Amino acid sequence: MIEELEFSDFPSVFICPISLEPMKDPVTLCTGQTYERSNILKWFSLGHYTCPTTMQELWDDSITPNKTLYHLIYSWFSQKYLHMKKRSEDVQGRVTELLDSLKKVKGQARVQVLKELQQVVAAHDSAKKTVVGEGGIGLILSLLGPFTSHAVGSEAIGILVNLTLDSESKTNLMQPAKISLMVDMLNEGTIETKINCIRLIELLIHAEDFDGGYVKRRERSEIASSLSLLVGLLRLVKDKRYPNGISAGLHLLKMICSYKQVRSLVVSIGAVSQLVELLPCLNSDCLESALSILDVLATLPEGQTALKDCLHTIPNLVRLLMRVSESCTQYALSILWVVCKLSPEECASVAVEAGLAAKLLLVIQSGCNPVLKQRSAELLKLCSLNYTAALFISKCKLTRTLQ
Repeated sequence: MIEELEFSDFPSVFICPISLEPMKDPVTLCTGQTYERSNILKWFSLGHYTCPTTMQELWDDSITPNKTLYHLIYSWFSQKYLHMKKRSEDVQGRVTELLDSLKKVKGQARVQVLKELQQVVAAHDSAKKTVVGEGGIGLILSLLGPFTSHAVGSEAIGILVNLTLDSESKTNLMQPAKISLMVDMLNEGTIETKINCIRLIELLIHAEDFDGGYVKRRERSEIASSLSLLVGLLRLVKDKRYPNGISAGLHLLKMICSYKQVRSLVVSIGAVSQLVELLPCLNSDCLESALSILDVLATLPEGQTALKDCLHTIPNLVRLLMRVSESCTQYALSILWVVCKLSPEECASVAVEAGLAAKLLLVIQSGCNPVLKQRSAELLKLCSLNYTAALFISKCKLTRTLQ
């Protein structure tokens, strides 16, 4: 009960001044202050012979059970328990009614039942347990198929993302018709529906969340290879109106790029240039995901070419060095190295003009990872190959720094 209730729900007199948690066995000191027995005994065991609240020295170290407060606490929690139990029973009864209705109704009535069920499940843990215990997951999964309307599918998926799905349920969800429905709604649904579809698809393609052998690995790879899924994700991460959609889309795209056979497809639909253009607009968490994806795609020859051909790759990456986090700096350096190594004469000069050298010196002089420092030194050397020392220093505006 203590875990379920908000801290503000407890009367302040019930709170132990030491632990700031409700007392179960309150005792009072000679100063008149009351504490949880175990907490004050621990205070004494540490050699303190003062009242923790007033810091008065104790003239009597005995502790007296506060029976009045104990009975108040017991009575208050008993009433709360009965209220919570009744509410839980009411919720469970309502869930049972809704599941029974779901077996009978169709059309708009089905949408309304699902909508109410989604609201109840999202608000109450007891509702989740009731849905699972009464076979509700199987019933909801049976509603998803090739002829399911987006209105029904959206509400059904909104319920499923709030439940713990077992291996059998995940296998059921991997049916092609159900995957196709989720991908369609990812492309055409509301932002909430899109995010819910992403969360379910993540469950299905995450290897550690799934029991099974080669067949299921192949099926997960097939889901990740869906062109319509990839296009929908890229469209979502470009939509600046919904930061939570960008975050969810990048997270799933990063997971998809862990499948080597899918990376070429991701590059072929223009993901590299789109992600590079997005970099200046992303928050730190999204930025790390986007850079991680680009770093993985940079392992492919076609990914390297796409990075080199994008006009803003080098300037956008240079700006990120030493500005967000060490991991972002690491990703940015890794990508810059690949691009500059691919075409040193062309890319090194662009990097120098973008101020890369000064940033690299910053990395070298910082307290960051020695591996990053080494990579920075190598990249600095690569950038300087086409210049005399004096011209390189001049180009990089490094004279003051060197002095």
